[in-house]
Amino acid sequence: MRHPALANAIAFALIAAGSLAGCDQLGIESTSAIHARTEADAKAVGSACRHAMRAIEDCYTLNPKADKAAVYTGWREMDEYMRENKLDGIAPSIPRADAAAKKKAADEIIDEPKDTPVKAHAKSAH
Repeated sequence: MRHPALANAIAFALIAAGSLAGCDQLGIESTSAIHARTEADAKAVGSACRHAMRAIEDCYTLNPKADKAAVYTGWREMDEYMRENKLDGIAPSIPRADAAAKKKAADEIIDEPKDTPVKAHAKSAH
């Protein structure tokens, strides 16, 4: 004799497993997929920085949210690839932040107010 409760439990487990398998179709990513995507993005950022002849420190500064270890890995891999194939980098079209700040400071004209102090001629009581 079969137990109806056991049959219901098995049917429920099969339905639940089938519906969970469709999570990818709903656009729900697993944590491992999210981690793999963010790591790949950070490696791509590092590779692009090296190809653009940027120092790794500049790359970290320009991409503060990227995983530093993955950025370094991408930068290092691109550096090895470029050295092996004797490739030149491409000059970046966006200047460094410190160079841009220096140029902006040099371009600005600072007008100092010409305050003339007002001398108060107070009579002193003797």
